Amino acid sequence: MTPRIVEVRRDLLRKNDLLAHQLRSRFAAAGVTVVNLVSGPGAGKTALLEATLAALHPGRRVAALVGDLATDNDARRLGRSGAPVRQITTGTVCHLDAEMVAAALDDWDLGALDLLFIENVGNLVCPASFDLGESLRVVLFSVTEGEDKPLKYPTIFNGADLAVLTKLDLAEAVEFDRAAAYRNVQAVRPGLEIVEVSAKRGTGLDGWLARFSARISA
Repeated sequence: MTPRIVEVRRDLLRKNDLLAHQLRSRFAAAGVTVVNLVSGPGAGKTALLEATLAALHPGRRVAALVGDLATDNDARRLGRSGAPVRQITTGTVCHLDAEMVAAALDDWDLGALDLLFIENVGNLVCPASFDLGESLRVVLFSVTEGEDKPLKYPTIFNGADLAVLTKLDLAEAVEFDRAAAYRNVQAVRPGLEIVEVSAKRGTGLDGWLARFSARISA
């Protein structure tokens, strides 16, 4: 990487960090908890978020932003829950950044929300560098991706507050080595908590949802 490219990247990240700080202040003033969901493509972010919104809405004040390179398929799918959902189409950009999030939320009344989920673009590299002002960063990886995912993408796991192991219903079929996966997570981020779920069967969803019960209104 040439010095000029390095400097441009530094400027870009400095700008993002400033905007993320402003977003975080805005979220705090509104009393909304923001959860940034990151994973590789096909790890099950949308399935988990769909089950989450369906379980929480309409009894809870929840909403979602969805990032994708193209199409609004996931946003339309999540919208079936009845919760407010907005799409962010990034084109060729492989991650969401604070400016995109701020623009998508420009006319939203955040005071009317308790919990906002941001489904990031499916990528385990770029999103690691971009703070979105979130309260909680959750990294998802599925049993079908293999036990060594944390070792291959240590930065995203090292920056996470919680790891979610998804597609648990397929673990036996793909001969997933749970113990090895846990060792690899701890090797990268000692002490990182791991939650296991199957959005398809509902396994582990009660425990996942319980993590937000103290943060949202009854």
